[in-house]
Amino acid sequence: MTSTLSVQLYSVRDAFAADPTDTLRRLAAIGFTQVEPYGVTQNADVLRKGLPEHGLTAPTAHAQLIGVDQDPVFAVAAECGIGVVIDPYVGAEKWRDPADVAATATALNEAAAVAARHGVRVGYHNHWWELESRIDGRSALEVFVDQLDPAVVLEVDTYWATAGGEDAPALLRRLGAKVHAIHVKDGGLATDGTGQLPAGRGVVPVADVLAAAPQALRVIEFDAYDGDVFEGIAASLAYFSDGADR
Repeated sequence: MTSTLSVQLYSVRDAFAADPTDTLRRLAAIGFTQVEPYGVTQNADVLRKGLPEHGLTAPTAHAQLIGVDQDPVFAVAAECGIGVVIDPYVGAEKWRDPADVAATATALNEAAAVAARHGVRVGYHNHWWELESRIDGRSALEVFVDQLDPAVVLEVDTYWATAGGEDAPALLRRLGAKVHAIHVKDGGLATDGTGQLPAGRGVVPVADVLAAAPQALRVIEFDAYDGDVFEGIAASLAYFSDGADR
């Protein structure tokens, strides 16, 4: 199942900062063929060399897109074979007023036009506040999605969506084909990231999440882990190897 699976390098950010090449080697040894980098331009040299060296590809990556020079980000992405660059964070204060939500949608629509010149697409990754915030009875995330260009896709973080009070499988079904990827993680839903657990060991309905988005790339992630995070990642991978996603 590894061909449908990826892992967010932010999960191993301390190891990656200390020795990026060895970190990629360890993830490949665990069984991954795909990773999701962060900081595309900052880590460009490592990605150019390290991904092919360890038999890895990066179909998606995280990078700030709003308020930055986007051409260098998309140029590196294209060079490294990254197909979708995902803006990982727009602060909670931008999801309360409909005008701010609309402005974020416009900014990413404009980024998608820049990305297209490089043969790359744009996505957005949620936290809990986009679901917790309600506008006319709907989540701010769904109000946002209504205003996105068809070229802009979503990476739904199903842990954060659940922490925001949303029924994550129902959300995924409503969003449908707009969902390009999902973050798969589990735990007790603390919004500071503590208490996260390998897939299937917490309160997130992981099996139902996977069934609700069969087309989406599955990206394993830990914001924090009380233990050896490589062991936690391997345990999440084993959840899939045991047939949970079949």
